[in-house]
Amino acid sequence: MKIAVNTRFLLKDKLEGIGWFTHEIFKRMVLNHPEVEFIFLFDRPYDERFIFADNITPVVVSPPARHPILFKIWFDYSVPKVLKKYNADIFISTDGFASLKTNIPQITTIHDLAFEHYPEHLPFKFRYYLRKFTPKFAHKVDHIVTVSTYSKEDLQQQYNVPAKKISIIYNGAHEEYKPLDPNTIDATKKEYASGKPYFVFAGALHPRKNIEKLLAAFEVFKTETKSDMQLLLIGRFAWKADGIKKALVHHKYRDDIHNYDYMNVDKLSKIIGSAFALTFVSLFEGFGIPILEAIRCNVPSITSNKTSMPEVAGKTGILVNPESTQDIATAMRQMTEDQTLRAKLIANCEAQGNKFDWNESSETFYNLIKKEIST
Repeated sequence: MKIAVNTRFLLKDKLEGIGWFTHEIFKRMVLNHPEVEFIFLFDRPYDERFIFADNITPVVVSPPARHPILFKIWFDYSVPKVLKKYNADIFISTDGFASLKTNIPQITTIHDLAFEHYPEHLPFKFRYYLRKFTPKFAHKVDHIVTVSTYSKEDLQQQYNVPAKKISIIYNGAHEEYKPLDPNTIDATKKEYASGKPYFVFAGALHPRKNIEKLLAAFEVFKTETKSDMQLLLIGRFAWKADGIKKALVHHKYRDDIHNYDYMNVDKLSKIIGSAFALTFVSLFEGFGIPILEAIRCNVPSITSNKTSMPEVAGKTGILVNPESTQDIATAMRQMTEDQTLRAKLIANCEAQGNKFDWNESSETFYNLIKKEIST
């Protein structure tokens, strides 16, 4: 069996949502099934660390697909040639894209349809491409994987995809995310938050993540409580981040906010694991991996009552209306003042975290691939 995989999001020191999904699912699949040949399709020079075993054949496919015009060329012209050359039995994409020009079986992972609900959060050329072609991909492929019940139902409603064509395969969390000892927590607070307790947000900084509302709520919270709580923002500035930068510059409590660029998992796991709570009040998520990462660290969350986030958080977080500054600020106050509530949320973390496991997800995906090849 020859499985071709779109691995263009396996980027050295730049793994984010799709990249981590690809990494964790296919690293396990490759190692657990040495009898299978995997063809990893990169769109630029790759890091050898992503060649997990000898049963991977890495192929650099030109051109680098980072623009809608290049997406079209890569998926519809370059990739079909490679699939034919290597006699692949199936093509897997984990980024929601697919080839419209190949007839071999395909599975794509559509994590969410945020661009349908909040198109204004994307540059025009990207939202145009996604809204035009994602429905075509959804109906072209043999099967769709998504990462939450919410996203499955959204795909059914938005694109009229039958339920039997969609499988839910959950994200997991890296093994580095785990409860920390008090000494590590104290050292982390000293290094990143002036030795004080802190809320943390982790993820790319762009409008869908609702950072401006989070900053406004933190200001209300600080003004009302006079707390010494800090706020850490961990992630790169992405598209349309000017409003976030401006809000940071003019924030009343700017000295209590610490923003750091993208961090590798060894550092980020300590920062999330040492937090008083995660503040993840995004407007829209197909899953929301930082919520699960916090859960694995026994860290409660303040998160949105929308889309998939209640599904992932379960009973480990306070759910808020992400459109309401006061609602978020009130939850911050609850989290800091009601220790009984916070302890209850923490106590629920282990059971909730056990629902999401990369090993189980990888094997489920593998069995789906086998099924699609055989039909």
